[in-house]
Amino acid sequence: MTETMRALVYDRERDPWDASRGLRLSDVPKATLDEKSDYHDRSRVLIKPKFVGFCGSDRGIWFRRAFKEMICGSLDREGQQHRQPRNQRVIGHELFGEVVAVGSDAKRSFGLEVGDMVAAESHIFCGVCYQCRNGDAHVCADDLIIGISYDGAFAEYVKLPAQVIWRTDTHKIRPEVAAIQEPFGNAVHACTKVNLRGKRVAIVGCGTIGLFAVAIARALGAQTIIGIEPVANHAAMAKKLGADHVLSPGNTGPDDYAHDKDLVAEVRKLTDGVGVDVALEMSGLNSSVNNAIHAARRGGDVILFGLKSGDAVIESFDRLIVDGIALHSVIGRRVWETWHITRHLLESRDPNIHDLIYEVILNRGDGPIVDFDKYDPSAFEERIKTFPKVVLRF
Repeated sequence: MTETMRALVYDRERDPWDASRGLRLSDVPKATLDEKSDYHDRSRVLIKPKFVGFCGSDRGIWFRRAFKEMICGSLDREGQQHRQPRNQRVIGHELFGEVVAVGSDAKRSFGLEVGDMVAAESHIFCGVCYQCRNGDAHVCADDLIIGISYDGAFAEYVKLPAQVIWRTDTHKIRPEVAAIQEPFGNAVHACTKVNLRGKRVAIVGCGTIGLFAVAIARALGAQTIIGIEPVANHAAMAKKLGADHVLSPGNTGPDDYAHDKDLVAEVRKLTDGVGVDVALEMSGLNSSVNNAIHAARRGGDVILFGLKSGDAVIESFDRLIVDGIALHSVIGRRVWETWHITRHLLESRDPNIHDLIYEVILNRGDGPIVDFDKYDPSAFEERIKTFPKVVLRF
């Protein structure tokens, strides 16, 4: 009889996408390493999660706003490969846990050992496509995403390729913070797309990644940081994390697309009438994209990280060209460059981003940390609505 483990899953058979929400706690086949039956297991490791963060992507799955095609398409492919239907996807990718088994090649090629404490890059890259062989593995042509197109970490065990494993020193990074290195790395990638030292920076959208970006921009030497955020408690967190000013936009409706003229005027007032050198758009709202573009000075840079499906309207498109404004899109983390910067920023205590994350964003564990054993869908939904970052403890 197949051993089972508990996991939080999206079950497309029992929970039709358009008529459900949340994640189901289910018994699923236990993840194991078996090199005799699957030669791929030689290059994999088995991890017992300790803490796993709940991501904005997971929120999109919870509320059925994103990733339906990726989840269902990957389940269809796996069903065809194994010649039996697959209807459950284990969700979760912001992993921190302990290695409990190591494939023979994983040990030989990557030096991984049982007992290693590790996080994981969530993009499983192929290593052989054009992008991978040119140092752009974060945009691999054939990547799989843990917890979306590959079974994830909201489970008692997770099996992953050794190539995406990242050792973490728990003497320098506490476990709760170690679990969110992956999303923190998103903000690191965004903040290192252009040089922020001595620059005036606007961070448009201070959700979780935007809040990380505030602290990172300060650590990277930004002269002035202007947060733009309508939610009061997020705005307060942005101030605690290092924002010099936090402004509230007036155009946050789902159908708004035009920039907020009063908001942009205030940004220019705070920047000697010039505008910011760099605007980081972190929300994905169409209006926020235009706020970022109009807040940027002539010759400035706009970093686009916020994600929303469908089309968007760019106001005054000619201004981008006439004013020489550069748009940069950011996805994931550069492997492994971003991870090294992430490690240095979190291990450093000057500035102390590590403790700010634990004290401000994670509220010292009071509220945002949820025990997996006590998972209740209704209570959990209330947590993810209340806190910018929620972490499951195993």
